[in-house]
Amino acid sequence: MIAATAHAADGAAVEGTVTLPAAGAAAALTQRYQLKGGAGMAAPEPPTAVVYLEGNFTLVTNPPPTAQILQQGLQFSPSLLPVQRGTRVAFPNRDPLYHNVFSYSKPKRFDLGRYLNEEPAPSQVFDQPGLVKLYCEIHEHMRASVLVLETPHFTRTTTNGTFRLERLPAGTFKLKAWLDEKTSLERDVELKAGQTVRVEFGAK
Repeated sequence: MIAATAHAADGAAVEGTVTLPAAGAAAALTQRYQLKGGAGMAAPEPPTAVVYLEGNFTLVTNPPPTAQILQQGLQFSPSLLPVQRGTRVAFPNRDPLYHNVFSYSKPKRFDLGRYLNEEPAPSQVFDQPGLVKLYCEIHEHMRASVLVLETPHFTRTTTNGTFRLERLPAGTFKLKAWLDEKTSLERDVELKAGQTVRVEFGAK
């Protein structure tokens, strides 16, 4: 469903909801992975989706800002990170033990090795579009994804599935909702300056 309303801010806007999948079962924390002081593993993040506008946009000469994925509570946070192609992502370790980040995904293959929280956070530039799956070589339950996009217009939904994109160009585009590597929904949207288009992405 698509609807348009007046909007006072500069440019066009899109808002709406995405029907998200149910949360999966939390991984069990073994004694091997117990944090110092008896602290337990943080709960995995609830599912979210990435909503983005697809189209031919003016290239920006400045590089995108640096992003980060924390390793905290024996989890990656956020577990889903959308970035524009060319973004540098840092991986700070906030746990009192060794972590590691690696990926065998085609758009970006790397292995940062093991490092402690007092060491400088290593980083990688994600320069090819696509899905990059992240793992920790030490803690096999840890999972995260970096979705590298060509567009500068994207956002991650809330855990309730709501989203809003602002300061968009006028024109006709495809609005896409990426839920996982097997599920991507799309709608054609016509954007006009000063208007907000509302889009509801139902379950596929």
